[in-house]
Amino acid sequence: MGNDTVLRAGTADRQLGSADAEFVRAHTRPGPVPFVPEVRLHMAQDAIALWEVTERERGEIGLPPPFWAFPWAGGVAVARHVLDRPELVAGRSVLDLAAGSGLVGVAAALSGASQVRAAEIDAYAVAAIAVNAAANGVSVTAELADVLDGDGDGCQVVLAGDVFYERAMAARFLPFLERAAARGATVVVGDPGRAYLPRERFTALAEYAVPVAADLEDAAVKATTVWALRN
Repeated sequence: MGNDTVLRAGTADRQLGSADAEFVRAHTRPGPVPFVPEVRLHMAQDAIALWEVTERERGEIGLPPPFWAFPWAGGVAVARHVLDRPELVAGRSVLDLAAGSGLVGVAAALSGASQVRAAEIDAYAVAAIAVNAAANGVSVTAELADVLDGDGDGCQVVLAGDVFYERAMAARFLPFLERAAARGATVVVGDPGRAYLPRERFTALAEYAVPVAADLEDAAVKATTVWALRN
């Protein structure tokens, strides 16, 4: 994975530096996740305002949105599914791919996963994952890493929420997921009707009406499907 930074949520205050963890805490409030109240996340109130603050803090323009500060429909659906069907992850090693806030990874840990990794390319997301895992009393290993050239490094279950929202990203995510499935991993994704999900490669497991933040989506509730990749 190259020069990856690996931070374990259980020692967030010692290993995280930090500043990123403090930024997360300063600009979010902890609370139960709508539709997944078993999980508490540090969530922001205003996406645009936080986005502007993040760019000022980093001294950069054009940064990605703060995906880590909100529960997105795809991740909420996967988290709900995992909590309702813990046998999917219980006793198994799990990778939460493009983890954002870590919602899915936390849900997997609460459902009895033997080990949970959460991969992200945003340092603030890595900090948020650690902060959120600690808030829920679970252990999640948060990795600052682009893992998409691999196959999940032996994790038995690969979970991803809402990763098919752009053509270029879909073109990277699908081969990763297929490699993970080819070596025997169970691959489950959540998707609220994004354009680039190749539905012919997946089997629907469940559908949920997920409440979402109005300033992030085009509706207050998104019909979101949990899919399993066919081997």
